[in-house]
Amino acid sequence: MLACAYIIICLIFASSHSVWASETTPHQKFDQIIKSGVLRVGVALFTPWAMKGKKGELEGFEIDVAKKLSQDMGVTPKLTVYDWNELIPALKAGKIDIIISGISITPTRALSINFSNPYDESGVGFATNIELTKHITKIEELNRKSINIGVISTTVAESLARKVFDKATIRVFQKSDEARDAVVSGKIHAYLESYPIPQFIALEHPEKIDVPLSEPLLITKTGFAINKSDPDFLNFLNSWIVFRDADTWLESTHSYWFETLQWK
Repeated sequence: MLACAYIIICLIFASSHSVWASETTPHQKFDQIIKSGVLRVGVALFTPWAMKGKKGELEGFEIDVAKKLSQDMGVTPKLTVYDWNELIPALKAGKIDIIISGISITPTRALSINFSNPYDESGVGFATNIELTKHITKIEELNRKSINIGVISTTVAESLARKVFDKATIRVFQKSDEARDAVVSGKIHAYLESYPIPQFIALEHPEKIDVPLSEPLLITKTGFAINKSDPDFLNFLNSWIVFRDADTWLESTHSYWFETLQWK
């Protein structure tokens, strides 16, 4: 009977282990990525980080970074577009190996994923609808229930908006284009987003959009995001950042996409 009980326990454990394993997607480790010859990259569409070109191809600062990183790894990048709030779940589910999408380094995110050292920085600022805000003279006047402020879901901008403008009505969007269209069309008073998106919107619609702040509300640091428990991958990414910072490739690439409109 003891032998039978032991066998039954073993069968139950094996069955539960099998179910658990089938519901969990294993994460590729660094050596597996190298052997596969493919780096699966998750991006979200934010101009000029990542966007669709005239022929539908992906282009932008992060697309150049992904291609350069993959080239230096000796692999081919496989780029997949997600809505912003789907990026971290896709990474944790093993659908992608890395997020390269201007993702800001925060303690909350670092609880569930690993960040590399910063390779870029940004700031959070405003694009405001000129007609709707023409009577507003101070930023404090935006903190009223009658004011609609647009943000992208689960971003640093959303967190900042809820703290700084706790009395305003926060309108949450899933995509940057949706929020951009809302502020241009006058559906919201302001769009709180990372530099240089507010500036680009103002350049494209100078008669409708203004950027009232000369300095960002918050400076953020951007890093690569990967899964936990892969020190070899993290070490490579940090080494890559040091090297590409020293040879000024990161600086020159950033300048092209963020400080000029030559790519338009």
